Amino acid sequence: MMNVVPYIRGNLAVDQKTKPSAMHPERNPAPSPRSLPMQEKLLYLFTVVVCVAVACAVIWRYAQIYEMNVQIHNVENRISQLEAENSKLKMEISKLQSPQRLIDEAKKRGFEPVAENQISRIPAKSDAGGQDGRLAMKP
Repeated sequence: MMNVVPYIRGNLAVDQKTKPSAMHPERNPAPSPRSLPMQEKLLYLFTVVVCVAVACAVIWRYAQIYEMNVQIHNVENRISQLEAENSKLKMEISKLQSPQRLIDEAKKRGFEPVAENQISRIPAKSDAGGQDGRLAMKP
């Protein structure tokens, strides 16, 4: 005899509350899925562990590279600061070494220009490749 499923207006059918094996005695219930063998489980676990280790190594190297880049950036900033300071100091040196400033500073401190008759040449012992004489002031 044919099982008739009652139909309700619409697109849904009412299912009978019967067991599938009672409706179709020739079918066996579906077998439960077999679990994976232990070797395959270990292989999957090992693969996951290796992938995580490689990912951690890559992330660690990128962290080191980032840290080096930060250090390089800091050193470059420090170099540019030192170069700016160096150029300021060179300008100050050139101002302080100007001949007119040195003459004015010597006059301020009581020095007078040397007269021509105050300078005499004194012969010195000749060093290996040294000078023959040196300038000295007359007393």
